[in-house]
Amino acid sequence: MKIKPYGDTFNDGKVQVSFTLPLSKSAKATAAAKEIAKEMGLIDPSVVHAESIGNDFSFYIVYGSVKTAIELDKIQVDEITQERLSREEIEQLIKTNFDKNIVFIGASTGTDAHTVGIDAIMNMKGFAGHYGLERYEGITAYNLGSQVLNEDFVKYAIEKQADVLLVSQTVTQKEVHLKNMVELVELLEAEGLRDRIILIAGGARITHEIAKELGYDAGFGPGSFAEDVATFAIKELIERKKR
Repeated sequence: MKIKPYGDTFNDGKVQVSFTLPLSKSAKATAAAKEIAKEMGLIDPSVVHAESIGNDFSFYIVYGSVKTAIELDKIQVDEITQERLSREEIEQLIKTNFDKNIVFIGASTGTDAHTVGIDAIMNMKGFAGHYGLERYEGITAYNLGSQVLNEDFVKYAIEKQADVLLVSQTVTQKEVHLKNMVELVELLEAEGLRDRIILIAGGARITHEIAKELGYDAGFGPGSFAEDVATFAIKELIERKKR
């Protein structure tokens, strides 16, 4: 099955792109934005929005079409397909399979100062009606907040005998978030902890596929809640007990 982007009519190939130019807003700058869109391969591009964003910079949104169509059946994606358990089901799973609380430690590591994502997963009040891990019976949850150095994260994991580490990362310039994520894996390996700890990443542009490539056990993106993370982690811990 071949598919193309959809805009006004089915398979019309319509797309919208946005970008900034190092130019003051003007008729010439708008024309430049249109030419750039053409060079990108857009057919009949139209600049539908232009605005100044400061001295010598302007922002543009361009609408156009592409010829590109892809074979959907050829795409292979590594994704988590587990069914989300409820908080009560997760609590029962822990009670049945473990004789201790499961320790989760979460943080926005490195230079990342964003805490909305990790707070939604960890904090008792949770997000959008989904309670965070602090509310779960059978789980001891520590939320270390933001800008936690990987070295300190590992030290705390050792001190608290963590079972699961949750790393929240927002995409940063020059892919610092990816380097930071890899560094954590290397530190855990150096301490002989990587195989013992469930390592999970999350964030606005984190996918399960990216997380796996970087050496994590799982990755959760937008639309994920504490139940998703806990279901994966607890089931994985149970599987590891059987090995």
